[in-house]
Amino acid sequence: MNYREQYERWLDMFKDDKATYDELIALKDEQEIEDRFYTSLKFGTAGMRGVLGAGLNRMNVYNVRRATAALAMYILTQPQNAQRGVAIAYDSRRNSDLFAKQAALTLCARGVKVYLFDSLRPVPELSFTVRYLNCIAGIVVTASHNPAEYNGYKVYWEDGGQVSPEIASQITRLIDTIDYPEALPMDEDEAVSKGLLNIIGAQIDDAYISAVKKLCVNPQLAREMGGQLKIVYTPLHGSGNIPVRRILKEIGFKQVYVVPEQELPDPNFSTVRLPNPEDPAAFTLALKLQEKLDADVVFGTDPDCDRVGIAVKDKMGQTHILTGNQTGCLLLDYILSQKQAQGKLPSDGAAVKSIVTTEMARAICRKFSVKLFDVLTGFKFIAEMIHRFETDHDHEFLFGFEESYGYLSGTDVRDKDGVNACMLIAETAAWYKKRGMTLYEALNDLFEKYGHYGERVKSVTLKGKDGLDKMSAIMTRLRVNPPERFGSFEVVASRDYQSGIRDEHGVKSHLGLPVSNVLYYELTNKAWICIRPSGTEPKIKLYVNAVSKSAEQTNKYLDELMNSAEELVAE
Repeated sequence: MNYREQYERWLDMFKDDKATYDELIALKDEQEIEDRFYTSLKFGTAGMRGVLGAGLNRMNVYNVRRATAALAMYILTQPQNAQRGVAIAYDSRRNSDLFAKQAALTLCARGVKVYLFDSLRPVPELSFTVRYLNCIAGIVVTASHNPAEYNGYKVYWEDGGQVSPEIASQITRLIDTIDYPEALPMDEDEAVSKGLLNIIGAQIDDAYISAVKKLCVNPQLAREMGGQLKIVYTPLHGSGNIPVRRILKEIGFKQVYVVPEQELPDPNFSTVRLPNPEDPAAFTLALKLQEKLDADVVFGTDPDCDRVGIAVKDKMGQTHILTGNQTGCLLLDYILSQKQAQGKLPSDGAAVKSIVTTEMARAICRKFSVKLFDVLTGFKFIAEMIHRFETDHDHEFLFGFEESYGYLSGTDVRDKDGVNACMLIAETAAWYKKRGMTLYEALNDLFEKYGHYGERVKSVTLKGKDGLDKMSAIMTRLRVNPPERFGSFEVVASRDYQSGIRDEHGVKSHLGLPVSNVLYYELTNKAWICIRPSGTEPKIKLYVNAVSKSAEQTNKYLDELMNSAEELVAE
């Protein structure tokens, strides 16, 4: 059916749902109707994410039920999995609680046991819960750091990580076999009486916080410096408020001040343009409070509390918002140096980063004789590497991070963990404060030791029906006519993660990573550029990285590289 036929079908199918029918009948813009109905909302390894509203290509209760029915069908290919159950959490976004409840009851209608949280919880706690309760799968209703008009639906598997591409593709195929009237939920009272719907809360919270506390590198340090380090924290209206404050209090940090305007859940995220700790504007209120209190460090977590951004002061009192790469390298160096000093650094220790994350991490790992592994973008691939270490018994996982503000230092959770990260950042800041240093000075010490690494990331948005076609055309053109240079930087080697080949002047080798639509260019002077379509939004992301002996020179390199990359994509 074409988009118009799908639109008419929805009008007929949901005529008894007044809110949905009224929304659809009010549509007058033909382009808007086309955008809502020309395709189904994509289900991938990151689940579904989209603008809230009625339609095939929107986040709504009907698409949630349909996807959940498909997940149930996949789970029931092994009938014994039904009793292992599915854990479900949700954040503070519009309709998150509704979607979570409807997903739960849709599973119950198919005989699958459900563990549903009693209120909003962070993504890492859901990942923990899947493993803690030995569930077969997990669901989180969240759109992470997207604007308020979005919501989403992420699926986790029994290892606590997001589903693999193989499982996601099988669920997608099953979704296509299910019509909306077939994806109906069970009555809630019936689900409870049959023991299928189980509400969970405080007991899981206690177990999760206990697991995170064990990852404290220097417990005595936190108790010793806890009354001196001053922290400002903003949950950005999301799920981090309670667990982040709890973990900091329980390990000994007493001066934690929450931004009052952003403390409570708000699905409109009315105090920020974007609830994204990668966006400096999200820290506006937190920085005002930091200035008022003369606080050492600011933490900000996104609505589902898997990402953390920080702001720190230098000795002159000037505030600096750190990048995800900078925070990750500070944590990596702290963890490895402290474990070495304590005699606890394992000979088979390993760290993991994504291919678009700074190479400064490699220099740090080299100093401590720790193996660094590269994986594709997406924390699920770091989770898969942790699982591989456990299966092969060849490495001990120490730390994993992505440039997009995601960090993890343990194995009980298999996704980036904002609660874990806030604890580690506080501990690292306390370590340096005890030595009369700020985190900003600590970062500059790393630059002096390893080189001034820098990065830029830019997204080129391509909205609407033609957006996907444009993204495909750009990537095809780059493969057919590969660039030989970016400005004054020559291409030393290219990596095409779709073909799995690294090409260095005609000498080809296999990359050994899963297939992904990503192009990566190794350049002279240890610089690099990566170009990839986003997995969750209609845009192409450009990553440029450079290193030199000074911050000024590195910034000049970055300007040149980004300008050249933008010109190439825009041709």
